[in-house]
Amino acid sequence: MEERAKEMQEQERRIKIRMAKIKHKLAILSGKGGVGKSTIAANLAIALARKGYKVGVLDVDIHGPSIPKILGIRGRELATGPPGIFPAKGPLDIRVVSMDFLLPDDETPVIWRGPMKMGAIRQFLADVAWGNLDFLLIDLPPGTGDEPLSIMQLISDIDGILMITAPSEVSQIVVKRAIGFTRELRVPLVGVIENMSGFVCPKCGAEFDILGIGGGQKISEELGVPFLGKIPIDQRICEDSDRGTPFIIEHAETPAAKAFMQVVDKVEGYLKQRGTQA
Repeated sequence: MEERAKEMQEQERRIKIRMAKIKHKLAILSGKGGVGKSTIAANLAIALARKGYKVGVLDVDIHGPSIPKILGIRGRELATGPPGIFPAKGPLDIRVVSMDFLLPDDETPVIWRGPMKMGAIRQFLADVAWGNLDFLLIDLPPGTGDEPLSIMQLISDIDGILMITAPSEVSQIVVKRAIGFTRELRVPLVGVIENMSGFVCPKCGAEFDILGIGGGQKISEELGVPFLGKIPIDQRICEDSDRGTPFIIEHAETPAAKAFMQVVDKVEGYLKQRGTQA
């Protein structure tokens, strides 16, 4: 037990050293699955990199990692050297670490209980040589379980959480609980992003609120948290994610791409207000 305690203390020491080289740490969280959280995380990373920032993405969705697929870098291997584990390089030099790089094939499941997942997260934080970054985006799995809790406890200076929701009432209910989770842990909440917010027919131009309307705005007003914006449904987001092509680069002039850039502008405003300007 004493040896284990010493090992964990050493890991936490290394985590502090690694994280000290990263200017801003932001986690992407959703109360439930299916709201496009990883797609949001990947495209926000691209948006930040387009503005000239050095960006890393840590995919902490141990059971369902998808960031490498969305960024078009599946099949890469994580090299190791004296400084530690080196992240894979994605578009615009974005540095990426994900469980997906460690799995031998698409059929291999990750059948781990909490302690093993927590051990992997500790190792990602302690041993990955991210170098000097402006932003590290941490893509968390849905819910408020082991992975989000580990990140909040291990990164003491995390800048905040970006909460992803969909317009539907079901999503609102679960996201409210996730916001309660951040408040219980006293972790700053940057704001709420509503994904899949409305669909404009490419043929007739008519707009349809397929999943409801105003869910993210409603949560923000009820709970007194900032509303960062709405990302409309665009089938090209899904198509580009499947191809591993950054949507925000391929379709920079679309309403959805502009919405991502506006979210980044608000994140910059939040950091400036906190006195930690990007």
